[in-house]
Amino acid sequence: MATLKIGEEKGAADGREDYTQDGTVDLKGKPVLRSNTGRWKACSFIVGYEVFERMAYYGIASNLVLYLTNKLREGTVKSANNVTNWVGTVWMTPILGAYIADAFLGRYWTFVLASAIYFSGMSLLTLAVSVPALKPPSCGHGIKIEDCHKKASALQKGIFYCALYIIAIGTGGTKPNISTMGADQFDDFEPKERKQKLSFFNWWMFSIFFGTLFSNTFLIYIQDNVGWSLGYGLPTIGLLVSILVFLVGTPFYRHKLPSGSPMTRIAQVIVAAVRKWKEPVPIDPKELHELSLEEYSKSNKFRIDHTPSLRFLDKAAVKTGPSSPWMLSPVTQVEETKQIVKMLPILIATLIPSAAVAQGGTLFIKQGATLNRSMGPHFKIPPACLTAFITIFMLVTIVIYDRYMVPFLRRYTKNPRGITLLQRMGIGLVLHVVIMLTACFVERKRLHVARTEGALGKEDIVPLTIFILLPQFALMGVADNFVEVAKLEFFYDQAPEGMKSLGTSYFTTSLGVGHFLSSVLLTTVSDVTKRNGHRGWVLDNLNISHLDYYYALLAILSFLNLLFYFLVAKLFVYNVDVESKRDLQEAIDVAAPSKGLAAEAGTGFG
Repeated sequence: MATLKIGEEKGAADGREDYTQDGTVDLKGKPVLRSNTGRWKACSFIVGYEVFERMAYYGIASNLVLYLTNKLREGTVKSANNVTNWVGTVWMTPILGAYIADAFLGRYWTFVLASAIYFSGMSLLTLAVSVPALKPPSCGHGIKIEDCHKKASALQKGIFYCALYIIAIGTGGTKPNISTMGADQFDDFEPKERKQKLSFFNWWMFSIFFGTLFSNTFLIYIQDNVGWSLGYGLPTIGLLVSILVFLVGTPFYRHKLPSGSPMTRIAQVIVAAVRKWKEPVPIDPKELHELSLEEYSKSNKFRIDHTPSLRFLDKAAVKTGPSSPWMLSPVTQVEETKQIVKMLPILIATLIPSAAVAQGGTLFIKQGATLNRSMGPHFKIPPACLTAFITIFMLVTIVIYDRYMVPFLRRYTKNPRGITLLQRMGIGLVLHVVIMLTACFVERKRLHVARTEGALGKEDIVPLTIFILLPQFALMGVADNFVEVAKLEFFYDQAPEGMKSLGTSYFTTSLGVGHFLSSVLLTTVSDVTKRNGHRGWVLDNLNISHLDYYYALLAILSFLNLLFYFLVAKLFVYNVDVESKRDLQEAIDVAAPSKGLAAEAGTGFG
């Protein structure tokens, strides 16, 4: 305790350079020394976790559509929709996880609790495909699926899906907090760390896809050729290893304290603004209600200056009499709400692209199962292994972008990131239109060969190499480098300091709603195109379906969405950067009435 006190006095005397200035603390809530914590030293454990965890997750998700088809005997639309509904849930539950982290437990403890739930779900799933009483009955060697009448019981299906959705609940607490916690390891107020943080999300995504690559090759091969018990058991062991790696790094982590319920703070502003909808907003923003610098200093928070956007919400800060939190909000709280609300149009513009991403794990794989998969006389590539090309092209593109394109562009744009996050995202959305057009033309070629060669049966193999699908998988990997990396960094960067987990959950929400949207689109198109005696676009037999029409529809929707994105991106105004925050910190220090308050302010701001 005496040592800590001496360290604090030394830090204050040296201008607090020894301690982080961004509000991060250790697990006990005490200020942390910059030299002993955070940065890439701490991130190495977090990134290590992500490599193994992604291996575990995609070890389940990548081949799930074929398990549902071949083992649970589900049709094309049902199996694809069950995958997208589950993946959608996986990406939606982080909203709850982010809320719990920001409001109550903090990121670390929310993550640890959720990891235990996640591991229990993985363990149950492994049992569901291993224990004879729990796994579906086998049809026998050489019997085609269409000729097999043995089906999984309701209990077997129930346990399998129960395990999947336990996993979804667990990932709800891990996904929004692990990447946010990684970014928290870099102090924006230290120039070197701030520069390192600019590359963090690039290398974060690199680690994700490195783990994914292992799943999309080795694990999928094990599942298709050795068995599902080992194929699911290895990801379960991988998840356990990832959790242990994360826990080993505990002494090195920096933590942001919970700052109260972000949902409540946002609701208070909206309710107050609606209640005072008739009240005029003063021309001079200084007349609006705001707390003093000292009050923000005591609570380790920043005061945010008034901005002219979304002026209706300013009514919440108009002084009219009652001062309850549901009738009067300070300007900073109003601005936090504005920052969350103004990202919603960007979030909406990412939903259609996320629905397109869902095709890579469902229909693209189902297409691959109809093609010639032979590589030599004794080896057949599993259809889901093609998703490895998404990973490979993603990894290569990230390295090229971060190491070569960013420094080159930086010289001309003077932007530390090379181009803005919205520009980067926009490039990816253009590629999404190209991807769906490519998929459309490739599918037309596949159907033409199927008709020409008479391969029209459900189990017939079209005499065309599976690698004809390579362009659409490769382009999706390149697009991910632009859309997914920029989306994750954008929603984290533009969220208020006390709502970073909520901001990150926007990223997961985009993917979650996109996958649900994919289910709705696929079901609707399948049902509508079967009316009036028509065959329909999406059937269990893909060789007589018209997936090319469906992909063309997605291309049109992606193009219209791109136009919408250009509009909302042009209107978006970025938040004030950290340089302005540093100026505000200095103002707080000057305004502090005593050295004791100045020292307290120096411990950081959340």
